[in-house]
Amino acid sequence: KVATPVFDGATKNQVAGLLDHTLPNQDGNRLIDGSGKANLFDGRSGEPYPMPIAVGVKYMLKLHHLVDDKIHARSTGPYSMITQQPLGGKAQFGGQRFGEMEVWALQAYGAAHTLQELLTIKSDDIAGRVRTYEAIVKGENIQAPGIPESFRVLAKEMQSLGLNVEVIDNKGQVVVLKDEAFENDRAAEELGINLSRNEQLSSDSDFNTYQ
Repeated sequence: KVATPVFDGATKNQVAGLLDHTLPNQDGNRLIDGSGKANLFDGRSGEPYPMPIAVGVKYMLKLHHLVDDKIHARSTGPYSMITQQPLGGKAQFGGQRFGEMEVWALQAYGAAHTLQELLTIKSDDIAGRVRTYEAIVKGENIQAPGIPESFRVLAKEMQSLGLNVEVIDNKGQVVVLKDEAFENDRAAEELGINLSRNEQLSSDSDFNTYQ
């Protein structure tokens, strides 16, 4: 018998060397060789199986998956820098993943409005999710969602390849894909905030304070 920490300690060559020194049976043959496998026989026919089979003690490890460590929920939180979609995982205070197959499931049920909500204001519709949060707080009706940021990223990547990408609505009008910076400038203008103003230090002593 050999005692060693699980998955740590004895190397493969050391274990193979110990298996080579196993005691033979009464016929002078060993049950297993250095590979740890033995030639087993069918109990009904007495014929050997075509391939050697691994034998030995089977260790069972506890799978440490508890509900208390997995339960998680969020309203707002951190978003990805590029796609503006919520991060993933409880450790990052992320959102629940709604993948491609889940989208197929809702499409099969014809749940168009639920699907639109999940893929826009609950994900990467930057302006829409802010308006939705504000409407919920004020007790107002939720407005129609806008264009998700992932679509804008796709359009920008296609434009970087030299493709002339234009989005046309159902009225035949070209839709301008405004980025996040444009939305921030527009919101700041409506609130009367001048984001382009440079900070002026009162004196050189103030500057030296923060060095």
